Amino acid sequence: MPMIELKDVCKEYHSGDIVTTALTHIDLCVDKGEFVSIMGASGSGKSTMLNIIGCMDKLTSGTYHLNGNNINNMSNRELSKIRGKDIAFVFQSFALMSGYTVFENAEIPLIAQGISRTKRKKMVMSALDAVGIADLAPKLTSHISGGQKQRTAIARAIVSGADMILADEPTGALDSKTGAEIMSIFSELHKQGKTILLITHDRTVADYAKRLITLKDGRILSDEKI
Repeated sequence: MPMIELKDVCKEYHSGDIVTTALTHIDLCVDKGEFVSIMGASGSGKSTMLNIIGCMDKLTSGTYHLNGNNINNMSNRELSKIRGKDIAFVFQSFALMSGYTVFENAEIPLIAQGISRTKRKKMVMSALDAVGIADLAPKLTSHISGGQKQRTAIARAIVSGADMILADEPTGALDSKTGAEIMSIFSELHKQGKTILLITHDRTVADYAKRLITLKDGRILSDEKI
């Protein structure tokens, strides 16, 4: 059974009488433990598809099953629970809380899960160590580099133990050397069994994955092993 299964998925956005079609008849299966890159020009539907897979947006028609569960009919509360426990997100803009330390940013998912302070400390430091920034735990995120901010975001993504990581242009705001370091972390997470879907405009970044999906005008143009 696939971890992710989209069947005939369409997504439309309505603004008054104007209808914008973002996705058209998408069929996609992703097995647990796959590392998938998604490429396409701006407006091709990449982020929309990632948002639907991440339960951040709802499809207009078709079906979406995650781990065999039909996402279509779930309540917002149920979707929020899945986002908090089963899916982690990494964004180009880092999406960190300003005025908070590296440690405090990384522990946010654990606070939401109601995990004790003692256990949180151990889990957060383990995640920060895994991405090579345990020594930065007490620093404010406003005082660290872009690469360190992205490492913080990845630590926040993995600390809860989510099986799936969705990354939207995670190297887009970084120089090539730092980007390569971040992609090495994703490669290691993949080796550990994480399912990773990553949006990128950079073929060099895409080549870290084992599968490449290309979108054009809201449709899957190609789907190949790499």
